[in-house]
Amino acid sequence: MLLSFSTLGLTGLPQKFADSGVAVWLVNLLGGIEAVRTIHHTAAIVMMLGTAWHILVAGYHLFVLNSQMSMLPALKDVRDGWNALLFNLGAARKYPQMGRYTFEEKLEYWAFAWGALIMGFTGFLMWNPITATRFLPGEWVPAAKAAHGGEAVLAVLAIIIWHMYGVHIKRFNKAMWTGTQTEAEMLHEHPLELADLKAGIADRRPDPLTIKKRQRIYYPAAALFSIVMLGGIYGFVNAEETALTTLPPPDRSAVFVAWTPTPSPAPSPTVTIEAASPPAAGAPASSWEGGISALLQAKCVACHGSDGMGGLDLSSYATAAQGGASGPAIVPGDPAASLLALKQQAGGHAVQLTAEELELVIAWIQAGAPEQ
Repeated sequence: MLLSFSTLGLTGLPQKFADSGVAVWLVNLLGGIEAVRTIHHTAAIVMMLGTAWHILVAGYHLFVLNSQMSMLPALKDVRDGWNALLFNLGAARKYPQMGRYTFEEKLEYWAFAWGALIMGFTGFLMWNPITATRFLPGEWVPAAKAAHGGEAVLAVLAIIIWHMYGVHIKRFNKAMWTGTQTEAEMLHEHPLELADLKAGIADRRPDPLTIKKRQRIYYPAAALFSIVMLGGIYGFVNAEETALTTLPPPDRSAVFVAWTPTPSPAPSPTVTIEAASPPAAGAPASSWEGGISALLQAKCVACHGSDGMGGLDLSSYATAAQGGASGPAIVPGDPAASLLALKQQAGGHAVQLTAEELELVIAWIQAGAPEQ
């Protein structure tokens, strides 16, 4: 859990604060954003497996060994926290006496449990947005991103500021590796538990025969529960379907755009637009559906799509008519006021229309820019 949590923080925060120079350096050091996301996802799977293992071990202690549920919060923990605050402020003479788990340890444990639930749920929404939005509104995905990042910052700060000081700096607690504490350490932090140990009432495990009977019940139940949890983790990781499988393939037979040679160097910039000659008598008038849409899709929509540069979206007739941040792209009947024609006539655009294509666009605008 320590390694997975640290890895998640190390790879998650750079994604939240992507504009930071430290974040950019760290992402590059780890091999790029895709490598960072892969490491982050792997650490998330490790944490889910660790959580599942913890549930099984806790169940064994509670059911088979009849251990006390001493990690549950109680009213005494509220009093202990208040008295500890008074002691630290110099308003109380004695530090509160606590048992097997102090109120700080319970706070950290349940904060971790709560955080794991929040991070797991919001992580699923971000990892599997298409699957999630089949059952929930789409707004839940950006909300999950905000909650996921906020909880990550809260968790990392709690570990760095509170846990690191209280457990590793104030007094280095080695019980995580040794499983034991000295009598002096117990007397300082867990005097009530020490008193129970000396009185011989701390270990209340049942007799070996009872333990074996309970094991015969618990092991099959734990195996079944393990299958359910592993299945849930597998579904978490593999629930997503990409757009390639959820959307039908596009019908590419409906649009044909003729190949055009590489355009000549752009002419000198000018803003003068001469009206194009109207279509010859008997020739079909140009329209959006009759060829303009296909031309703009091929040449312009890559930069001016749904999230177009300058707020200009040329992917549909309606959005093209709305124009962009600089003004109207198309003014029916007036090419000289249409920025689409002006920008292309000036030359030097990122993607330049050929002279023939530009003449077609100007003729279409002058004809009233019809859609059909």
